[in-house]
Amino acid sequence: MARRHYCPPAMRDALTGKVAIVTGASRGIGAAIARRFAAEGARVAIVARSLEPGSGRHLAGSLAEVAQQITLDGGVALPILADLSDSSCDRPGIVARVVAELGPVDVLVNNAAACFYLSVDETSERRLRVAYEVNVLTPYLLVKAALPSMRARGAGWVVNIGTVLAQPAPPGPKWSAQYARSSTYAPSKAALNRLTESLAAEFAGQGIAVNAVAPEMAVATEGATAMMELAPEWLEPIEALAEASLALATCDPDRESGLVVKSLSYLRERDRTILSLDGRAPLVVAP
Repeated sequence: MARRHYCPPAMRDALTGKVAIVTGASRGIGAAIARRFAAEGARVAIVARSLEPGSGRHLAGSLAEVAQQITLDGGVALPILADLSDSSCDRPGIVARVVAELGPVDVLVNNAAACFYLSVDETSERRLRVAYEVNVLTPYLLVKAALPSMRARGAGWVVNIGTVLAQPAPPGPKWSAQYARSSTYAPSKAALNRLTESLAAEFAGQGIAVNAVAPEMAVATEGATAMMELAPEWLEPIEALAEASLALATCDPDRESGLVVKSLSYLRERDRTILSLDGRAPLVVAP
């Protein structure tokens, strides 16, 4: 089967002069998005609860390591330690620190997620509350904190990272096992999709885009591979979601807001090249 590129590579200055916040950025999807944004010139605040190597509860990756890689790539990163699952977490304080150290926030990526695949019998009330604290309340409160300066400048971009499990369950045994054990994760992410649409409607005409993007297939992150075995045919490259996030973080708010899209389909529809996380080379992906 022939392999192809998606289209001419994007310029490596799409976010020059802009400030971005990426939550859940100590590893996985958040780290990839942060690197991709920094490669396009953004000053990136990376937020997570794993600050130093070895602090990730048996998962590799930390804010310090991501910041170091961004620096090596020639970018600017501000690590911010925060536990977004804690109801007492000062979300406005996160935004205030970013404004003080990097400047007003142009782009907010709500990537941090609490993902539990458990039956109702196995799910504690604490886990249920954590799922909504991270997946719904934190994005809402961070948007609320970043909104005044976005409105004042007449420009802003919010990108919420979703999941295909937030969509209605398709029939058949292929999906039933995943949906059957996602009674905390899928509904909370469905709420995030609905929040995306509501905020987009509220901010219409103000120069602020609010969109959501989900991986079309599985992404082999540290967290995902720790929970389950992922066959190669189930996977999409992490660079695809980073590229789709970048596209939504640089879109025209008057034309693209309130979207809930899948990464690969969105990129194909726009004939957009997927670049490496450092922005230097196109990624070749099978059609």
